[in-house]
Amino acid sequence: MAARTHVVVIYGGESAEHDVSCVTAAHVLRALDPATYDITAVGITREGKWMLAHDTMNALAKGASLLPERLVTDGEPTSITPIIERARNSGNLVMFPLMHGPLGEDGTIQGVFELANVPYVGAGVLGSAVSMDKAVAKQLLAANGIPQPAYVSLREQHVTRAALQGAIDTLGLPVFVKPANMGSSVGISKANSLDELETAARVALTYDEWILIEEAVVGREIEVAVLGNETVRCSVPGEIVPSREFYDYEDKYVGDGAQLIVPALLDDDEVAAVQQLASVVFHTLRVDGMARVDFFYEKGGRGFLCNEINTIPGFTPISMYPKLWQASGLSYSELLDELIALALARHQRRRRNTSR
Repeated sequence: MAARTHVVVIYGGESAEHDVSCVTAAHVLRALDPATYDITAVGITREGKWMLAHDTMNALAKGASLLPERLVTDGEPTSITPIIERARNSGNLVMFPLMHGPLGEDGTIQGVFELANVPYVGAGVLGSAVSMDKAVAKQLLAANGIPQPAYVSLREQHVTRAALQGAIDTLGLPVFVKPANMGSSVGISKANSLDELETAARVALTYDEWILIEEAVVGREIEVAVLGNETVRCSVPGEIVPSREFYDYEDKYVGDGAQLIVPALLDDDEVAAVQQLASVVFHTLRVDGMARVDFFYEKGGRGFLCNEINTIPGFTPISMYPKLWQASGLSYSELLDELIALALARHQRRRRNTSR
């Protein structure tokens, strides 16, 4: 009989996306089949303390329906070392990080898993790091000829009124301003003047020392889910129709005003084009496992423009990534099964290239 797989779900973290991570983890834990997996839940507090979430695991043992909509990151203080050792002794081990933003989605926790020599779901250190840093990702996409909106990136000490005016001269108005290393639309503002751009830059700089200033594209917002390692497949595309001026944090996680149109109303050639481009972005940025690739679509203009890639996309009930796969014939639980299998396969392949 094959050994059961032990899945360690890690959530929370120190980033501004802590709450989103806790919601995501609750729904993933509900969907993991306890008949197939041994499951350990580990919460990381906003202060960076690792906590073994006994209450969460006890509730899960009594029935997934008993889990709250949003998990908390309290429990018994622990460290990653004993968790890994106990999990290893129980059979196959897969770490499942569900931490959005810095110190979770940016290659840092992936580096811990690499040092511990354990399989984990999602992109590796390099793919996670370059995808999280939007400024670096855009440089790599540009170097590979992948179409995207025009942008200017600035480090904190270079964010001067003159530099911001230079960005306006390059991009025009309005523009969007965002922290380079953040997701879930945290810290994003729209600016219609130089004064508003200064204010928006100050907000973005509270989250990261690098900021991104982007042209405001008038186009449809199209998203594609990607799944795989060396070879990938892409979901049907979906479309976001924001209820607010742009698809912000409120629209994504709090309200229900945004429309998620799945599948997007595109013809066959448009679907094939955006799926192909999503695959190219995935491989260019060295991603493995999963990602959601977001585009703007200027029909009759520049076509599909890559906005960004998310290597740990949201898994909440209103999140686009699982919705896209459900519309493509892959259920929520089947999606998780495949991600875990991809993590094991990737780890086995990488071990061939090490001295371990």
